[in-house]
Amino acid sequence: MKSYGQYCPVTHAAEILSQRWTLLILRDLLGGIRRFNDLRRGVPLMSPSLLSKRLKDFEKWELVERISDAKSGAIEYRTTPAAKELRPIIELYGAWGQRWVRNKLQEDMLDVNLLMWDVSLSIDAKQFESAQTVIPSTSRTSRG
Repeated sequence: MKSYGQYCPVTHAAEILSQRWTLLILRDLLGGIRRFNDLRRGVPLMSPSLLSKRLKDFEKWELVERISDAKSGAIEYRTTPAAKELRPIIELYGAWGQRWVRNKLQEDMLDVNLLMWDVSLSIDAKQFESAQTVIPSTSRTSRG
């Protein structure tokens, strides 16, 4: 990573946060994603090796803790207080994007798989009786 060579807190924050994919990974981590493969689903165009490098950088910058489950061997990434302080910044990015950029999206930017992945994150699967459940639409549309 190349430095701006300035002694300024904004400069140092920009050196970390302005790297490609960084805010998207933080968005997902702050949204509750903990495992590597789940993070990959949130950034499907990012290579696994770059995601791995970013997570190692996050550890170095003390944004995440890498936790290994002794029994299963599963690795989880937990956000630290430093990362949690970024939540309002990321939410403001989203609000700004919704207000100023949303209407300028191109059709090739729409990814239904990513949308459904995002929707699935807000659903508690334990609330359903079977592994496959259809949620009926509550909206009424007239066809004619």
